[in-house]
Amino acid sequence: MELFTPDSGLVIWMFIAFAVLFLALAFFAWPIIIKSLSKRADLIDKGVEFAQNAKEQLDNARAEAQKYISEAQKQQAEILRDAARMKTEIIEEARREASEEAKKVMDAAKLSIEQSRKEAELQFRNEVSKFSIDIAEKMVRKQMSSDSAQSELVNKLLDEIEKN
Repeated sequence: MELFTPDSGLVIWMFIAFAVLFLALAFFAWPIIIKSLSKRADLIDKGVEFAQNAKEQLDNARAEAQKYISEAQKQQAEILRDAARMKTEIIEEARREASEEAKKVMDAAKLSIEQSRKEAELQFRNEVSKFSIDIAEKMVRKQMSSDSAQSELVNKLLDEIEKN
């Protein structure tokens, strides 16, 4: 049972060793450990503070980004409205120009048709007058075969000239 009941001298030497160790630790190790712990606590506090600042900055950045996104969406909608309006204007202008061009083409076609009709009418009159002259010439030759008929026609024409 000697193992469980230490001798009084051993207890005193153990107590002295413990006191020396305790004093050495109290003067040398405890200040360093406490200083390290306080540095660590300060570092953790700063880290928490930096994290809170970072969170605030992130929240601000998110709000600002959302503001920019909404502004960009408004600008996009405005650009799309402008593009749609410009598209409509361009289409209307193209229609108007096409209508004007079609009117010009129609007017040119009408003018060309009118000129062609006049030319055909003139050609028809020329041919009719040529046929009339040919017919009249043949009739006059037939009727003017005698000298008496010729002098009678000349006298008749001279009488008409005198009356006018």
